[in-house]
Amino acid sequence: MLNVPSSSRSSWEAAALRLLDDSYNFAATGPRLHEDWAHDVLAVLHRSVPDPRGWVRLDWDRENTARHTVPDYPFDPPAASEFPKWLYPLEAEAAVAALAVMTEEWQAEFSPVRSRPDRDAVLADARTLLDRYGPTASYWTNATAAASDPAPDFVAAGLQGTESHLFLTGEYINGLDLFDDLGLIAVNDGEVGVFWSFGAY
Repeated sequence: MLNVPSSSRSSWEAAALRLLDDSYNFAATGPRLHEDWAHDVLAVLHRSVPDPRGWVRLDWDRENTARHTVPDYPFDPPAASEFPKWLYPLEAEAAVAALAVMTEEWQAEFSPVRSRPDRDAVLADARTLLDRYGPTASYWTNATAAASDPAPDFVAAGLQGTESHLFLTGEYINGLDLFDDLGLIAVNDGEVGVFWSFGAY
């Protein structure tokens, strides 16, 4: 068990709720148990491991009946061996920006992060979330913009300008069609953090 002050937990959970709880997002952390951390990320997406610190998870679909048909709903991730084809490394500040734009809506965003008066506060909350994983963490995304540049400007592009390799199921269940996503993975020696934004209608 990791020893952290209770204030770290409260500030992290408050930032997670402010940043990600009003849009269709997934945020969860699991233990790092494998040299190939893709297996640990899959365990988080499968919801088969707890948060190592017992901190809050954001998972709108945990009790969704769609999981009777697609157990990992809304995900349909590739095998661990395929992760290198689907994910690209990110610099730390680009990871902060990717997490910040997950506050946006995919189709009906009237106030993108880049133009919000609280832009700096949104970015600060994103930094608070990623600070959990420490200064040596590595970051990965399914956004194709990172294929040629580990520091794409996600804030300038916004969610509507971000293309990605889909980790989502193509199944149409309960009247909901999933059409876009943006994922961010944080990896350190002890934990993997998984943050995902979904576009759906």
